[in-house]
Amino acid sequence: MGAATLRKARSFRVLTGRWVPALSWVTATRLGPAVVLLQLLHFLTGPPAPLAGQVPSDSRLAIVGGFLIDGNEGPPVRDAVVLVEGDRIVEVGTVADTPIPAGVTVIDADGLTVMPGLHDTHVHLMIIGHGEYGEYFPRYQDRLREILPISARQLLDAGVTSARDLGGPLEESIWIKREVEAGRLPGPRLFVSGPFIQKTTGPSQAFFRWTVQGADDARAKVRQLVEAGVDLIKVIQADQFTAEERQALREEAERAGLHIAAHGYNARELRAAVEMGARTIEHVNARPLPWYPEESVRLMADNNVASGFTSIVSRIYNVTQAFPERLDHPRLRDDLPADIYEDVRSSIEHPERLGYFDQKKAINPWHAQKFRQLYDGGVEILVGTDSGTPMNFHYEATWQEMDLLVRYGMPPMKVISAATRLPARLYGLGDELGTIEPGRLADIILVDGNPLRHMSSLRNIVHVIKGGVQYK
Repeated sequence: MGAATLRKARSFRVLTGRWVPALSWVTATRLGPAVVLLQLLHFLTGPPAPLAGQVPSDSRLAIVGGFLIDGNEGPPVRDAVVLVEGDRIVEVGTVADTPIPAGVTVIDADGLTVMPGLHDTHVHLMIIGHGEYGEYFPRYQDRLREILPISARQLLDAGVTSARDLGGPLEESIWIKREVEAGRLPGPRLFVSGPFIQKTTGPSQAFFRWTVQGADDARAKVRQLVEAGVDLIKVIQADQFTAEERQALREEAERAGLHIAAHGYNARELRAAVEMGARTIEHVNARPLPWYPEESVRLMADNNVASGFTSIVSRIYNVTQAFPERLDHPRLRDDLPADIYEDVRSSIEHPERLGYFDQKKAINPWHAQKFRQLYDGGVEILVGTDSGTPMNFHYEATWQEMDLLVRYGMPPMKVISAATRLPARLYGLGDELGTIEPGRLADIILVDGNPLRHMSSLRNIVHVIKGGVQYK
């Protein structure tokens, strides 16, 4: 294919394919009259790209001309070519040495960064930024099947092609996971924990927080989660469990081949989580102390326990103080049903009054030095955001967290690994996900900008491909 012909092919395929992602799933379901327009466009341009699970076996893509960051931390490749057949990457090269097969759909990557899809290792699809949990959960417990797809679509549009959903009601968590897997709803590859396992809880959140009383009960709860189809176990209040209960949780998770994610707010809870066999410890920054005890850092590093630092969950308060207009982003209004939008927006009208941030305000000044202590101490860092928490919206949380980690001193290429290759390895899917190389699943994003220079360019996601299917 000659250069002029290739340019025309790129232009035609991009222009005729762009109408599908221009309408979000939520918007499309609202606009009844728009069905006529979609049918007309379908007639003029052919059918839209299929959802995951519906990829034709002969589906072929060529991503041509971009600045490739492949996830392996090697030097970026200019004028790269990535060939995709079905749901797999089959070849990676350059424009100079890689012929473009006839009949493929060409995605013009000129001027863009090509990189693996992002992994957010700590999200909550059941929440969407509302400021008052005491109001939110009773009000929307019965509307979660309306809310979960919105959260999933927002994450996918933000370039998040895989996510760990760390806490939600069991039935709904399994439902959204299966809907996405079957291609009936767009969203990231979901690794769900279902309900939190803990010692105590309040009545308004008992539907997604399961309490444990005794080792036998601990085993029974984990077995129930495993039988339902969860991908991991989420434990909080680890230091409140007895040694027998912790052992039971660990043994049942290991028997099922699942890892444990646990909160670690202080040194005592962190040690209990490590003894329980936790593979990741979340919110390690969450106490207002300037430094960690050195023994805590060594304990995590020596036991190969990764940190979900989740800085943005509290630093979003400072972000909002500096730029309050972010609360009026049209994405929030356009994605949510009108009544839910009005409620969410009203609940965060005065961030300074939200009790959720009372303690977090005291923590925030210490984040940078505590992060450096973990990172310099050899603790593996994973990008996780706790997205869905107050003002911490799914459509922007991941790039915000990655940008903070760079500001704290983590090299940009290492931050990208923490959001691509390392989470894939955590899931036991290092040979399937997290890098752009032949044989891997084709989870690829195209970014307007260079994240190695400005990590915030990840807010500008131009294309999202998951399993060989172009969603955006």
